[in-house]
Amino acid sequence: MKKLMLSLFLLGLTTQIFAQDPKILPEVFIVHNYKYLSSANTGEIAIPVKELQIKVSDFDVKELDVYADEHDLYDVYFFIPEGKVLASYDKDSNLLRTAERYKNINLPSTVLTAVKRRFPNWSISKNLYLVNFHESGNMKKLYKLVLENGEQRIRVKVDEYGDFL
Repeated sequence: MKKLMLSLFLLGLTTQIFAQDPKILPEVFIVHNYKYLSSANTGEIAIPVKELQIKVSDFDVKELDVYADEHDLYDVYFFIPEGKVLASYDKDSNLLRTAERYKNINLPSTVLTAVKRRFPNWSISKNLYLVNFHESGNMKKLYKLVLENGEQRIRVKVDEYGDFL
């Protein structure tokens, strides 16, 4: 009798395990400027940079207080502690171009390995990430690095693939 009661009790508990809430699907982003995001997110990118680029992509100029149909161009500044973006939009919120500047972000592994290979005893003390986007889909990415080795300092420029310029 004890075994029967115990097995019924366990059977009652196991049915409640499957009565959980349905799975929540991940958030869906509506992207207005897909050319910008597709060219910006190639390879590794720092999280604050990625989040700001999503905000730049999804920005709607019609929400601005100064919006008027007769204006053809809107320049909007975006700021975060790590950097800033100047973005130009047309009156339909299409992204025309950006000028981006980020300081001391996490560098992608391609850049880090290229620096370690060429300058093995040097450390990166400062970095600056510059991005320029144009509506044709052209995007230029550049890392300006300050390397230190004791008292010595040098400045180098590296592209996103780890090629020194």
